[in-house]
Amino acid sequence: MKNMVLLTGSSHPKLAKKISETLGVELSECKLGKFSNHETSVEIKSSVREKHVYIIQSGCGRVNDNLIELFILIQACRMGSAKRITVVTPLFPYSRQSEKSQKKRLPQHQIGSEIMNSLTHNKETSPTMPQGVFAQSFMGMSPAENGYREWCARAGTLVSNLLQAAGTDHLIAMDLHDPQYQGFFRIPVDLIYAEPCITQWIRSEIPNWRQAVVVSPDAGGAKRATSICNKLNLDFALIHKEDLGNTKESMGLVGEVNGRPAIILDDMIDSGSTIGLASEILKRHGASEIYAIAIHGVFSGPALEIINKSPVDVVACTNTVPQEDFLKQCPKLRTIDIAPMLAEIIRRTFYGESVTQLFVHDEHI
Repeated sequence: MKNMVLLTGSSHPKLAKKISETLGVELSECKLGKFSNHETSVEIKSSVREKHVYIIQSGCGRVNDNLIELFILIQACRMGSAKRITVVTPLFPYSRQSEKSQKKRLPQHQIGSEIMNSLTHNKETSPTMPQGVFAQSFMGMSPAENGYREWCARAGTLVSNLLQAAGTDHLIAMDLHDPQYQGFFRIPVDLIYAEPCITQWIRSEIPNWRQAVVVSPDAGGAKRATSICNKLNLDFALIHKEDLGNTKESMGLVGEVNGRPAIILDDMIDSGSTIGLASEILKRHGASEIYAIAIHGVFSGPALEIINKSPVDVVACTNTVPQEDFLKQCPKLRTIDIAPMLAEIIRRTFYGESVTQLFVHDEHI
């Protein structure tokens, strides 16, 4: 493809290499490193003048270093007279940091200890009432209000502004955790979805998928789960909050999973807490097999330990985040390759073709 330049940062070079091979376009040589004072060093070895540059950088690993590296790469291309700069972020950095979502997040050691407690001592506790501060915050409970409203920085909004200030002309992002961030850009944003890859994986890797029930672990993910249900003609179930009168709340299941495979669908696995709690509930309701599918497999803190000890049989994640190290630690883990889809989206945007057509559902498939 004449006048296309592919660059990759240091966050996920293997994904960039797969995209390059699928497109038949070599990755341009770029020297990335650190100066002696730990400032980021970027040097592009080939000319980008009047070229359409695609920079592939995922928001994973050393997120802050990778983000600064991305800004400098963009600025280097802008100073090199690139005609157009498109940033491809399979996992958009800081997309979870809206004001609302930050208040629900706790330190990893607290999450891990509470969920591990739940998984290893569930026989001694009430099957309907998760214990601990995290389980309660997961269900929407909060400590007594003191009249003061906490204010949180909206870091995702800041990142979107910085990307534009650095010189980005176009952004391609996959399954934003908070889709509201798409509206904070003044440049074109192609928000793409891993749904076609997920539906294909379900058809090929789950033997009795036609009898399965797709489960959303919370109300926020219901739209994503029902979309998969509609495409595969499957039943839907939802894990939700139940009111126990004047006492407390507990998590309940809406839908029937007894004797059937259950597929938990979420956008991200970070601490593993949601999957751990959801799989416990599905097991108690008689699910024959439990699969968990997520777009972004971050697996921070004790996530892999929680998954290994949970009733989940298989966990599948796309490779928006490098999975090689996680696969060694978790035998339940599987990878869904999204490189061919990202390559096709890059090709379509380069030639000015429709991206939306990739996600149009064909009833005859």
